[in-house]
Amino acid sequence: MNEGQSTGSSNRLVAEALGCVRGGRILFRGLSFTLEPGQGGLLTGPNGVGKSSLLRLVAGLLQPSAGICTAPQAKALCDDRLALDEHLPLEQALGFWARLDGQSEAAVSAAMARAGLDHLAEVPVRYFSTGQRQRARLARTYLAGATLWLLDEPANGLDSDSVAQLGAALQAHLDGGGIILAASHIPLPITFDLSLQLQPLEELEACL
Repeated sequence: MNEGQSTGSSNRLVAEALGCVRGGRILFRGLSFTLEPGQGGLLTGPNGVGKSSLLRLVAGLLQPSAGICTAPQAKALCDDRLALDEHLPLEQALGFWARLDGQSEAAVSAAMARAGLDHLAEVPVRYFSTGQRQRARLARTYLAGATLWLLDEPANGLDSDSVAQLGAALQAHLDGGGIILAASHIPLPITFDLSLQLQPLEELEACL
């Protein structure tokens, strides 16, 4: 099998004949797509077909088994890992990442407000509910200042008002020239330019 590559920076996201193998099992192969600045892509399909693996591959955390992926250098992955110090109040926990990313205190406040968490700035993250923890993950993404957002089930645990807030944040990112690749079982309140439905590989082979 040809060794895949995750190559250097680009102002767009390009996947060329991507393949992914995890645990000795082929999740997908021959996957090609392009997202330009201002465009969003939606990944759908049943559990276990490689949606999360594709996001991690684009993030540079996994290497493809075949094909080439080029992406903007500045990218943020939002998945089920919180990546915040749960013993700190939210504002301080986000502030740690803001300093690493070269962001200001004002950017921390803006990220919390965008996620609807500004009223919880002084509350330690460990006390957050499921929905609040999800919004904290999103706030971390908003704070990163990344061109490419990679979102794994971003609406999980959110109520209807929070989903609407998420939709506004996603649209603002696209309107500003950002790129989004999201995997979701729940409808997201924006219009996507590209929809990729991943299927179990045996089902794909049966259709050939």
